[in-house]
Amino acid sequence: MRDVALLARVAPKTVSRVVNGVPTVDPAMAARVREAARKLGYRPNLTASSLRRGDGRTRSIGMLVEDAANPYSAALIRSVEDIARERGVLVLIGSLDEDPARERELAQEFIDRRVDGLVVVPAGQDQGYLRAEQQAGTCVVFADREPRLLEADAVVSDNRESAVTAVRHLMAAGHRRIGYLGDLASITTAAQRLDGYRHALEVAGLPVADALIRQDLTTEQAAVAATREMLALPEPPTALFTSQNLVTIGCSRALRELGMQDRVAMVGFDDFPLADLLRPGISVMAQDVEAIGTLAARILFRRLDGDRTPPATTVVPTRLIARGSGEIPVAAALAVPAAAVEPPAPEPPAAAARAEGALDV
Repeated sequence: MRDVALLARVAPKTVSRVVNGVPTVDPAMAARVREAARKLGYRPNLTASSLRRGDGRTRSIGMLVEDAANPYSAALIRSVEDIARERGVLVLIGSLDEDPARERELAQEFIDRRVDGLVVVPAGQDQGYLRAEQQAGTCVVFADREPRLLEADAVVSDNRESAVTAVRHLMAAGHRRIGYLGDLASITTAAQRLDGYRHALEVAGLPVADALIRQDLTTEQAAVAATREMLALPEPPTALFTSQNLVTIGCSRALRELGMQDRVAMVGFDDFPLADLLRPGISVMAQDVEAIGTLAARILFRRLDGDRTPPATTVVPTRLIARGSGEIPVAAALAVPAAAVEPPAPEPPAAAARAEGALDV
């Protein structure tokens, strides 16, 4: 800063005021300082400046999500960033991959870098490890999932009732044999959606068949395989409820590979890009991701501004978007021979040899 001050012919204090955005600096003088900084390649040390400030703030927050590449996580990140940007705050992002150990590790790394607060989509079953940091003044808000063993603010969707709504929507089209394809059973939201699925069937007087429940589907490929297995059952479902966007995409892919997209009804939890462009369009229980992220960010900044009211959980409603797949009537679900679902058997050696000879000719 002294070098910049010498080149700009100003006092070091003036350089500090320009760097920190003080609006009362003479515009011509501020322009000289910025030009001198550019010529010298000067960049302020934000860590050092935070230590000099009385409040110790770094103007940064950490955000831990399941997977930054997932459309849901990406939308959540963007909504938090939009609020943080209004405050001149940087958002540092980490992906947890549903790993509790990684959650603890990244949270501690962000705290060690003196972030002012955290927005967390928890992966583990115990967030008590943050209690000491919370008591030391680090503000923490949870999004999408509530914390366990820690009292803190959370912003979530109404997962159980949304699942009930999805299953009842399929029932309204005449379906009584409805399959469930879900995320990791250990995830709170997945457990709540499975509970809603079971509850809807039980209230309707329908049996809950274990054969029609597949859990721990963490990739699109796993969802494709599970869908194929379920539809190959002697008594396959006529409709499917998928509890997460990647599972929905995998299920939709499997139905199209089998040519059954117009016969097996489906409602997914979470919207995703291009869902409305498929034929039929994918009916979903859409979460208001923007509202979840916006509320989480605003609550965090409210806490940073001094709000000391008791922590609370805010529930954001979902909405059913009917696009076609969830409205397929039960009459369309024709019996499907097992051979139509299973992969084709390998050709006999002789037939393969004849085919190879034909190609040689």
